[in-house]
Amino acid sequence: QVQFMESGGGLVQPGGSLRLSCAASGSIFRIAAMGWFRQVPGKQRELVAAISPSTLTYYDDSVKGRFTISRDNAKNTMYLRMNSLKPEDTAVYYCNTRDSAHFWGQGTQVTVSS
Repeated sequence: QVQFMESGGGLVQPGGSLRLSCAASGSIFRIAAMGWFRQVPGKQRELVAAISPSTLTYYDDSVKGRFTISRDNAKNTMYLRMNSLKPEDTAVYYCNTRDSAHFWGQGTQVTVSS
């Protein structure tokens, strides 16, 4: 069973930046398309960015041009660089395979507020 551990969240002012990390256990990471998701209370979890094993990327329109997803297969780790943060980016951020086929980790809270 694959497990994910997200870190790097925090409180940041609008326009600020954060880098999230996702550490994954198991060998599946290297062959899996991975995704960053976010969820706010009362809403469904949504995919914001994804990356294939060959590093092809996908971004939701709401984050395109501001967020950058990357992965380090040697470290079984995925990253999300978030720039020009907006209050509407406030959410708990999670990682999983792109098809969200595995149990969710605890996530990391990102709060964008002045």
